Amino acid sequence: MSQKKALITGGAGFIGSHVADRFLAEGYAVWILDDLSSGKRENIPAGATFVQGDIRSAAVTDVFREAGGFDVVSHHAAQIDVRISVSDPRRDASINVDGFLNVIEAARTFGCGRFVFVSSGGVVYGEPDVRPTPETAPKLPLSPYGVTKLVAEQYLHYYRSIHGMHAVALRYSNVYGPRQDPHGEAGVVAIFSNRLRDGEPVTIFGDGEQTRDYVYVGDVAEANYLVATAPLEAIERTLPDPQGAEALDVYAFNVGTSTETSVNELARLLMKVSGRTVETKYAPARPGEVQHSCIATDKLKSLGWQCGVTIEEGLGRTYRHIAQEVAR
Repeated sequence: MSQKKALITGGAGFIGSHVADRFLAEGYAVWILDDLSSGKRENIPAGATFVQGDIRSAAVTDVFREAGGFDVVSHHAAQIDVRISVSDPRRDASINVDGFLNVIEAARTFGCGRFVFVSSGGVVYGEPDVRPTPETAPKLPLSPYGVTKLVAEQYLHYYRSIHGMHAVALRYSNVYGPRQDPHGEAGVVAIFSNRLRDGEPVTIFGDGEQTRDYVYVGDVAEANYLVATAPLEAIERTLPDPQGAEALDVYAFNVGTSTETSVNELARLLMKVSGRTVETKYAPARPGEVQHSCIATDKLKSLGWQCGVTIEEGLGRTYRHIAQEVAR
């Protein structure tokens, strides 16, 4: 049997590199496409074929042509900063909509067994009335970033319906873990860990009682592999009444812990696992950010997924990784 092939866009980034590791471990030939605007060469796993390029460029077509199509495309490359999307929505849409279309059009043209799109459970629901929030909740994003993620999910419906593409969406909650950039555009766990390591104050925006659903990156990588390889019939059975549900939600899966943690509690837990105590400062809340986010994962669990890492264990792993990186 010929070796299966996977393309991970954004595979030099924090989450994408862990997903690449997961497919390599299963014997896939893995290609990584990344422009290194936020990804790092040192994140690229040994054994993967790396192509440096923007997802809006001809590099996408070149990769698909060279490989002759892929069994799996896991599309992680994106503009991920809510603040940037608010201040420059055109840039956000250029990467998250135009770039997405460039990738999925290449997948349609050259062939793709399963297209996995990374959406966001933290923003597409806006400020939901129900928490943990199920996939079927209303989609009311409060930032341009959330809008672009929802737009891409709508495009997935089009490509499924008109072109017969096998496409699913993963709606991540707040992902954290080793390789998260403490100097990057997002990732409060890495930012706080970096400050704690250096003995500097941590800054909390707002009153700190806003909550998030923090999920460990290793569990997220497992979710990617699961939805990329699960039979389509099994995916379609994950909603009790798929005929009565929106098509978007049949093929979408929340990835989180279904547990809320406030930013104040997160800071306390990080100080506990690091053994360090620093001053906590407060600053005005940032526009476009939701106050509370926690997502239900029953659909994903019905495929056999489980959250294997507790938040305290995951925070400890993340802090030790950041401390060790500086030491190296």
